[in-house]
Amino acid sequence: MSNAAQLAALYPFLAHAKQNDGQLDAALLDSIRDKARDGRDASERFFAAEGPALLAAARTLARVYENGGRLYTIGNGGSSCDAAHIAVEFLHPVTAGRPALPAISLTADTAMLSAIGNDLGFEHAFVRQLVAHARPGDAVIGVSTSGNSANILAGFVKAKEMNVSTIALCGGDGGKMRQSPAVDHCLVVPSNSIHRVQECHVAAYHILWDLVHTLLADRRGSAAEAAV
Repeated sequence: MSNAAQLAALYPFLAHAKQNDGQLDAALLDSIRDKARDGRDASERFFAAEGPALLAAARTLARVYENGGRLYTIGNGGSSCDAAHIAVEFLHPVTAGRPALPAISLTADTAMLSAIGNDLGFEHAFVRQLVAHARPGDAVIGVSTSGNSANILAGFVKAKEMNVSTIALCGGDGGKMRQSPAVDHCLVVPSNSIHRVQECHVAAYHILWDLVHTLLADRRGSAAEAAV
């Protein structure tokens, strides 16, 4: 199905002349069901294809934390909100008994972002911050619905030069991030709908958070058993 046909199916009320209230409500209810179905389908395809990559990313991040490293998160626009959300999940775990883990959203400092953007160009926004803050053995998660965000790609390249692990959350075909040797783990939502991609990203990083804590708890248990 073409993109135009997909949009017409999901948003039928935008493509037609004004309808009466009953017709409009029926069309809107159909649209709700179609969007919900599309979201479920995208989620099923994503986790079926990317489950192993998600687990591999969790293992990488667990090793980072085991070795005293920290996580940095980056994104633009709506994805900057996801980057901030990821950092909050690790810093302030909502599940009792799980420790806070160091995570910093590099999208949060508007003064720094605007200074770098104004002086050097926005493509340097995350590079400059990673150079200042990151250390070998840390990790960075970049969120880009297209997989083509230039400043995130530049951040990944700099991160690899610094021996920092890199994880990308993307959509569509993964864009340039899918092909980049600077990305260690690239998780791609197979949808051209930004909304469906973002919905899957939220589920993915919640699961990533849970997997990391599970792996860390298991390794702490193994270490305690070995000491007995």
